[in-house]
Amino acid sequence: IVTEVAVGVKRGSDELLSGSVLSSPNSNMSSMVVTANGNDSKKFKGEDKMDGAPSRVLHIRKLPGEVTETEVIALGLPFGKVTNILMLKGKNQAFLELATEEAAITMVNYYSAVTPHLRNQPIYIQYSNHKELKTDNTLNQRAQAVLQAVTAVQTANTPLSGTTVSESAVTPAQSPVLRIIIDNMYYPVTLDVLHQIFSKFGAVLKIITFTKNNQFQALLQYGDPVNAQQAKLALDGQNIYNACCTLRIDFSKLVNLNVKYNNDKSRDYTRPDLPSGDGQPALDPAIAAAFAKETSLLAVPGALSPLAIPNAAAAAAAAAAGRVGMPGVSAGGNTVLLVSNLNEEMVTPQSLFTLFGVYGDVQRVKILYNKKDSALIQMADGNQSQLAMNHLNGQKMYGKIIRVTLSKHQTVQLPREGLDDQGLTKDFGNSPLHRFKKPGSKNFQNIFPPSATLHLSNIPPSVAEEDLRTLFANTGGTVKAFKFFQRDHKMALLQMATVEEAIQALIDLHNYNLGENHHLRVSFSKSTI
Repeated sequence: IVTEVAVGVKRGSDELLSGSVLSSPNSNMSSMVVTANGNDSKKFKGEDKMDGAPSRVLHIRKLPGEVTETEVIALGLPFGKVTNILMLKGKNQAFLELATEEAAITMVNYYSAVTPHLRNQPIYIQYSNHKELKTDNTLNQRAQAVLQAVTAVQTANTPLSGTTVSESAVTPAQSPVLRIIIDNMYYPVTLDVLHQIFSKFGAVLKIITFTKNNQFQALLQYGDPVNAQQAKLALDGQNIYNACCTLRIDFSKLVNLNVKYNNDKSRDYTRPDLPSGDGQPALDPAIAAAFAKETSLLAVPGALSPLAIPNAAAAAAAAAAGRVGMPGVSAGGNTVLLVSNLNEEMVTPQSLFTLFGVYGDVQRVKILYNKKDSALIQMADGNQSQLAMNHLNGQKMYGKIIRVTLSKHQTVQLPREGLDDQGLTKDFGNSPLHRFKKPGSKNFQNIFPPSATLHLSNIPPSVAEEDLRTLFANTGGTVKAFKFFQRDHKMALLQMATVEEAIQALIDLHNYNLGENHHLRVSFSKSTI
């Protein structure tokens, strides 16, 4: 029987469920509808004899009022598949059903040693008297939808489908060291943020961060491989900030990290005496304090929500790294690109703004006066220029293969007042068409390499498939396939014959006015039709 540390094994009337049918161990009660009034609690007292008997249904108490299903499900995710949930909003309680009793036992044992917190409040987990959860479907549709989505995320991220931590923890121990890569890093991720997130799954001993192949990476060591396993299961594929900074997690081949310095790049939490290293600034105390304050709001990540660092923290992070898009401030890498081998008969600042705008917010474009097959393009930050370069170098635009490299210029100069440069330089700083202005915009998740299939959105109801096929065929290419989204006719996929044709169509038709004040939005898709 589990000792009562954080996990009470006390049972009783506060476990009653409103409006749900639970099959209980006592067969005579299995069909009884349990209501939350006092009389029925007397009938339930008889079950208290079974104190502490393990069950795959767990009873969770003292939940903060505003907690969501996703957050409660996230408590169970590291231990295996969650198969059902019932929230009792008014009573600040919930029931969580796991796929196996072993998973539930592992979870109860783990949380008896480490008090679980949601939204900074301790919560209490115990075995329920019920062996399974039978919920009234109409009441519970939302919870079921959340569960399905979580399961989809989890099965996509779990290497061996159906393994729970308790099973896989029996297999030969994997490394306690995780290798972490961060994709779509629009905000800087610090060592402290990683420590905060990964500490949810056990004591983090050491972290080393570095940049490799232009990607921020980290090695993080736990005291126990089981913690590494749990963290990987729960966090792989999650976003740290809203819609960006996606964690990709693998086990490292290393089993121990050797940390020489404690600074903002590496830290050994078991050895606070280590030097910070020459010329290695330790994290600025003011920034560290701002981070500690903001990131203390981190919740255990729900599989549907980002890791709940509020935007204020993201802003603090961005400011700390000098990435706030102030014109002329080089922000985390070079913001200016040099594009060459352009088709000088056809290219305009507007066409470059539209194409490069798929990968970031273009601030200024200058086609070179003496060399009109080349242009300078200033993006909002170094990440965006890197993304645009990676995705557009070697693509065909107006029939020519373009070359994209980082420029040595820090900014694109505007022509002096009153000087006519034939419209070769354009300032797009205040353009309403920037896709990434809003922090956490959905567009951050939908950045894909140029592809023959385009994603269209903001289509008004009056516009039919035929109209769109004709419109896109008029850009000079062939429309191979078309499909409206089933749930939402405002969106569609449209496939051109080649990537080059799709690039051309995007340049010509992104922001095209379809009438009824609907401007068509076009981006590259990862899907095919």
